[in-house]
Amino acid sequence: MLAMNQGLPFKKIQLLNPRVRTAFEEKERVVMNYFKEKKLSYAGFQLFIRAFKKEQKVEVWVMENGKNNYSLLHEYDFCSMSGTLGPKRKEGDLQIPEGVYEINHFNPESNFYLSLGINYPNASDKILGNPEHPGSSIYIHGNCVTIGCIPITDDKIKELYLLAVEARNSGQQKIYVHIFPSRLDLGAVEELNKTYLADKDLASFWRNLQTIYLDFKSTNKLSKVMVDSKGSYYLL
Repeated sequence: MLAMNQGLPFKKIQLLNPRVRTAFEEKERVVMNYFKEKKLSYAGFQLFIRAFKKEQKVEVWVMENGKNNYSLLHEYDFCSMSGTLGPKRKEGDLQIPEGVYEINHFNPESNFYLSLGINYPNASDKILGNPEHPGSSIYIHGNCVTIGCIPITDDKIKELYLLAVEARNSGQQKIYVHIFPSRLDLGAVEELNKTYLADKDLASFWRNLQTIYLDFKSTNKLSKVMVDSKGSYYLL
């Protein structure tokens, strides 16, 4: 079946699945209205996702065809959350990862209705996390349960999955997902440190993430993010 479908556009392959068809039937008009309300074009957009664990929010940003900066389209609430603030470092720690990721799996037959996988562990996680058992299979998905993923309900994952399908179908190969402990405005790391006083490594990691957060906040553009030999992120 896969070989027979390889020549089809990505969206058409996805629409072979009944859950994806349902998502488009129920939610395409809803999503198009988000664009209309923000005076954004629905044709050929690129997608960017940010998640904030403390606020339990998922932000959806889009870049219109022909533009070079992103606009905020919509927000979704986490339905539930496991773990605490701080990155995921090993299998079974219940933590939602923190860092710079990209969607690497569209799963239309998920146990949690629909799901979008992120590429955890990334290059930083492989250096800073447990070398043998860092964990895996982290998704943004439906339902309302989690042991390290981000659930946003079956209803809302239909919208986000639809948006990701449209972006990929328009040619976007890397849909980036930035996950932060909280909104990392100036002073935010110091505020977080009031709860995590003894953890200097955690504070250093959050300051590192803050450079990425502030860079996007100042430009609404995505700079290229690299990882050095110590597992720290840096901007090009």
